[in-house]
Amino acid sequence: MPVPRLPLGTILFLAGPTASGKSAAAARLAAAIHGEVVCADAFQLLAGLPILTAQPDATDLATAPHHLYGSIPLGTPMDAGRFASLASPVITDILARGHTPIVTGGSGLYLKALSHSLAPLPPANPALRAEIDALPPDSAIARLLDLDPAASSTVNLRNPRHVQRALEISLLTGQPASSLRNSFQSGPLPASRGLILTRDRADLHHRIALRTQSMPALGVLDEVSAAATATNPAPTCAIGFSDFLAAARGTLPLTDAIEAVTIATRQYAKRQDSWFRRESWMTTITAAPDESPDLIAQRIADAFNAPPPAV
Repeated sequence: MPVPRLPLGTILFLAGPTASGKSAAAARLAAAIHGEVVCADAFQLLAGLPILTAQPDATDLATAPHHLYGSIPLGTPMDAGRFASLASPVITDILARGHTPIVTGGSGLYLKALSHSLAPLPPANPALRAEIDALPPDSAIARLLDLDPAASSTVNLRNPRHVQRALEISLLTGQPASSLRNSFQSGPLPASRGLILTRDRADLHHRIALRTQSMPALGVLDEVSAAATATNPAPTCAIGFSDFLAAARGTLPLTDAIEAVTIATRQYAKRQDSWFRRESWMTTITAAPDESPDLIAQRIADAFNAPPPAV
């Protein structure tokens, strides 16, 4: 595979919706170009849930160095600013070794926190956070949408922590959280090169369904049961956690859980697509259903060899 002709110190960003094949392609690209993969996925950062969050498998992990996957204890508060503080020194170390960081994931704000840098956001306010935490989920969502109508498309309303943080930012600043989160200081940074890996909708939905159907055989029911026992509160923000936990406890048929997780994952992928369509600085390639991870990695390398798109 040709090594991308990129200046020393370049950081590659590989984005895309869940189940698009980013993890396998990133591992193979990293192996070919002396790269190292850095997680930029809010769910895959979580410890104890490798099956549920579809973290890179043993083959991918053995192909090239990987960083930050499964590194955050369940229940630990995380946001884009905290992620950037965590990932930045990892990237610096990779560059110091003369290797290429390949920042990979589906969390658009996490990726952009590194590629552009975030506008300053207020730190957590314990008193206000306690007040927000006491609100019923529906009330918190209603209050957020009253202050920030755009949050319906910029915030994952199924994730209570995302809702709470967005509401906290809106209340502390007197401005919609969506406007602050979208007002990046600059960018992309000169060292950033980005690519979006996508697929036709039918292909992506098929891959999501197959992956979800495989999770019970891989042990996801035991995984979520252990996480629920070890964590208070349980990490219900992770897609599928509540559904598979209900199946493990016998309160929801497994077939119903699989269907619910498949639908929720498709909805998540749609939100990811909406975010990444706005990233005009990134090059988009569409993988075909029959393309192998090695061939996709080759196409990514070819795309990075080409001039970046005009912004």
